[in-house]
Amino acid sequence: QQIGSGSGFFVSSDGLVVTNRHVASDERADYTVITNEGKEFPARVLARDPNNDIAVLKVEGKDFPALSLGDSDAVKVGQTAIAIGNPLGEFANSVSRGIISGLKRTVSAGSGFGEEERLTGIIQTDAAINPGNSGGPLLNISGQVIGVNVAMAQGAENIGFALPINQVKRIVEQVKTTGKISTPYVGIRYVLLNEDIQKQNNLPFSHGALVLRGETMTDFAVIPGSPADKAGVVENDIILEISGTKIDEDHPLGNLIAEHNVGDEITLKVWHKGETKDVKVKLEERR
Repeated sequence: QQIGSGSGFFVSSDGLVVTNRHVASDERADYTVITNEGKEFPARVLARDPNNDIAVLKVEGKDFPALSLGDSDAVKVGQTAIAIGNPLGEFANSVSRGIISGLKRTVSAGSGFGEEERLTGIIQTDAAINPGNSGGPLLNISGQVIGVNVAMAQGAENIGFALPINQVKRIVEQVKTTGKISTPYVGIRYVLLNEDIQKQNNLPFSHGALVLRGETMTDFAVIPGSPADKAGVVENDIILEISGTKIDEDHPLGNLIAEHNVGDEITLKVWHKGETKDVKVKLEERR
């Protein structure tokens, strides 16, 4: 029984396939990769990224036609974009063309099943993207992948979104070398500050992450033994920056952490009891 469909593309000749996590989210389902020649291959999900809407699958075989990955940081508004995918699950290998309409968008994407995630740094395009295109490549005119098609704006025309490929490259390299996705963490609970929260609580900043415990006794503000705990971060501290990048609603702490690897040393700018200080933290793997 077929329960869903999506798109994907080979990133290695030995059968690594990139798609969206929401395309391959069902852990009980069996997955089949169908190439544009109509050949079918059983696939297993190697990794699902908890921070990005990306999954990496493996197909057994060799000499698959892998796409080359471009540089999404070099993408310019107005340049040509080409989307390839399986729109509506029935028009396989459809190609649509448009332009890059916007960069560094922040969107809240819903699955239609009550799930929602916040995506940041997203590429906007007017190339036609429909349900079923999810996980397919967004290409430049040199045939390099610059994004992974992820969502479309409902109730609108020609507003599609793609994850920048530079966000995906690190994930692919991790899976190639270790067979899994290692997620770094600092080990705090926090609320992102904005002007409303600043005014309500008479805080000195309208940006940053306020370290705060959860609703229950066991929802510690700082997880014991975590990197943040070892670095001396405590409840009611405000983390203002990570390695020089200001934390705000467009740059949430979790996204900035996800740009680094396990083992990296980062510098937090922390407001602690009226004083600002720099704190070095060595990122560890989330278990």
